[in-house]
Amino acid sequence: MEIGLDKAKAMINESIGEAQEMLQNPSKIKDLLGQMEEKVNEVPGVADILRDVKLMVSMIRDYVTREYTEVSPKVIASMVSAVLYFVKKKDLIADNVPILGRLDDIAVLVGALKLCGPELEAYAAWKEGKRTATTGEAPAEETVSETTVTEEETAAGETPEEETPGPGAEA
Repeated sequence: MEIGLDKAKAMINESIGEAQEMLQNPSKIKDLLGQMEEKVNEVPGVADILRDVKLMVSMIRDYVTREYTEVSPKVIASMVSAVLYFVKKKDLIADNVPILGRLDDIAVLVGALKLCGPELEAYAAWKEGKRTATTGEAPAEETVSETTVTEEETAAGETPEEETPGPGAEA
């Protein structure tokens, strides 16, 4: 089964309303992100494949606590929507199907990481700058992994505009 970027966008957009509602309740987001981390740890090898998931989770947490707000609420809602898909029991392929059961979840997360790549890069730079200012250490060579979109893909219009997480998304 192949899930392309367009299918991932569609899956993310299905939960965008629910994600936007959840963003109004920090305790629900905290619970959701906890479930996400548990589920990621259950899938062998997923931490290596999706090493930017932790960065995405951190960005959502910092947004909800208003520590980091230099991102469109729609981008955050897209990220939360992808997390909802990953955590939810309703999937294209049931999670209890060996190996294949997690592929659709992973594909949606990879799609979200690609769509939000520039925002994750900006967040990583902000976070590193904050760490450097706090500790006085020189910045580490930290970048978002290859799951993010390239500059060529950005130029080709394959990432959402700052205010739009994907086709058909609503505020």
